[in-house]
Amino acid sequence: MSKFIELPTGKTMPTLFRLLITLLFLAGLVYAGMFALVSFVEPTPKEVTMRIPTRELLGESAPTRPAGLPTPNVTSAPAQTQP
Repeated sequence: MSKFIELPTGKTMPTLFRLLITLLFLAGLVYAGMFALVSFVEPTPKEVTMRIPTRELLGESAPTRPAGLPTPNVTSAPAQTQP
C-alpha cells in the first residue's frame, strides 16, 4: 500500500497533508458551531440570590471545621476602641 493518495489530476498527496487538511476541516466545523451558538442563542438573564446565615459569616458556630485549624478571632460584638 502506498503512503500517497492519487488525486484526480494524477498527482499524489502524502498522508500527512491529508491528516492536516482533515484536522483543519474539523476545526473549521467546531469554529462554525461556536459562531452559530454565539449568533443565534440569547441567554436569559436572571437574578440569583443566596442567603448566607450571619453565624457562618462571623464564625461563631463551625461544627464542620477540620481538626487542627485555629478558631477565627471574630465575634459578633462591636470592636472596642481605646481613647
